[in-house]
Amino acid sequence: MGQLGPQWGKRSRSLLCIKMESNDTAEPTYYNSIYPFGVDEKRRVQVPAKWRPTKPGIEFTVMLWPKSKEGPCLRVLPPQEMAELMRDIEGMPNSDPNKVVLKRFIGSESEQVALDKSGRICLPEKMAQAAGIVDEAVLVGLLDRFEIWNPERFEKVKASDAIMAQEAFKLME
Repeated sequence: MGQLGPQWGKRSRSLLCIKMESNDTAEPTYYNSIYPFGVDEKRRVQVPAKWRPTKPGIEFTVMLWPKSKEGPCLRVLPPQEMAELMRDIEGMPNSDPNKVVLKRFIGSESEQVALDKSGRICLPEKMAQAAGIVDEAVLVGLLDRFEIWNPERFEKVKASDAIMAQEAFKLME
């Protein structure tokens, strides 16, 4: 997986340019800001209006994302990001053992979810449990996708991010 990391940074920048030139919609969707929301008894959480697809029937891909030392969150990819992820994985050499691991993990640990008429998605039960999401959730924009966090875990991640931010911003100079 280490080899995929640098590709993500490169892809993200080029993807932002592609989105800006895209003719699919009048304006691209950027997932930014932080939104705390309640989670109802059916595990439904509101998606901010500006993050919702304009076309009906669009599904997001939700997966348990285990990369944080504070515990997993749910990563939510819009269709174009899921397609880009699949292209990245398919572009890996077949001899790379990470390729099949990623395909198996993402294939078995993700689900497609659609917005209901009220603009909510229903979080898959096992994923919500693993991410510690019960009554409240924090939706965090990652520009091209978003994450759904347990509020306490997110506060810890936010503190860790603040420590690393100065160094991370040097990469953009």
